[in-house]
Amino acid sequence: MNNLKVIQLLPELNIGGVERGTKDFSKFLIENGHESIVISNGGIFENDIVNHGAKHISLPIHKKSLFSYFLSNKLKTIYEKEKPDIVHVRSRMPAWINYFAFKKLTKKPILVSTFHGLYSTPIYSQVMSKVDHVIAISNTVKDYILNTYNVPKDKITTIPRGCEEDVFNQDILPDSWLDNWYEEYPYTKDKIILTLPTRISAWKGIDSFIELIAMLDDDRFHGLVVGPTSKSKQRYLNNLKDKISALGLTTRITFTGSRNDIVNIYKLSDVVFNLSIKPEPFGRTTIEAISCGSKVIGWNHGGTKEILEDLYPSGLVTLNDINELKDRVLEVSKVDYPYPNKNTFTSKKMTEDTLKLYYQLFNRSS
Repeated sequence: MNNLKVIQLLPELNIGGVERGTKDFSKFLIENGHESIVISNGGIFENDIVNHGAKHISLPIHKKSLFSYFLSNKLKTIYEKEKPDIVHVRSRMPAWINYFAFKKLTKKPILVSTFHGLYSTPIYSQVMSKVDHVIAISNTVKDYILNTYNVPKDKITTIPRGCEEDVFNQDILPDSWLDNWYEEYPYTKDKIILTLPTRISAWKGIDSFIELIAMLDDDRFHGLVVGPTSKSKQRYLNNLKDKISALGLTTRITFTGSRNDIVNIYKLSDVVFNLSIKPEPFGRTTIEAISCGSKVIGWNHGGTKEILEDLYPSGLVTLNDINELKDRVLEVSKVDYPYPNKNTFTSKKMTEDTLKLYYQLFNRSS
């Protein structure tokens, strides 16, 4: 098999699923004898990429500005110098700059894009479909691409996202962590812990989660909402807290804010939830929780449905049916109720499937 030279394009290299996936895939390419180049505006993962043996080229392709299109000449020069076999675009603004760079190239590499979401502005987003091959992170996203863009079915491959098994593991919780946790959150001791891991946003189902805790009407249950609040969502968070107060739930629901120990929180939880009102393109927290051995309940749509159908069908609940949700929680949270199947959505599988696709495209074109 030929060694491949791969360039990945994304806006920046700061915290996020796309960024982490790019970094992990770059490392995987190097470990398997390929050449990896990442082009972005840089960020916290830049050092990791270079330390793993790949090359990082800084270019401000993150700015949504007309001036960004002038970067296409610089990008064209990079391509002519580096002569990649594959160019993989992972975001829309870089994809547009790349689009104009490609127009000027005489010898073009194979161009792949990954649709990481259900993009809401089809005209701006259509550039992601103007490639040799499209990767969809779930069948939900694949269906969206087929229904929105004029892309033949055989030009789309579904490669689900994955999580790191060594990070999202089932090791026993350290006593020291538990002691610190109960010191910080004494209300959670000896309770059935129900956890919604999400950033604070109206479509993420936090209202439904609050209604669920109210309907359970049982002090044995304690709800955790784990995730960050942006400045623009502060008012919404205050409204949620007012609602909790009005329902008399202040000692039964805790907002932890952003935490860097989510793995331990998954393990502490009796049930983890994904209650997004809009369909999730994938549902990363669902596989993370299952990988940590947690039971998971989610609405029966989008990427969450695809994961739970495969790993834990008992966790599926009819969208917005709060009574069914309550009944399912009472059932699933019992100690002797079965746990999910082993998580099969792993980073290893995702990276191997992506490389396999590269080879198929490369062999087809040569």
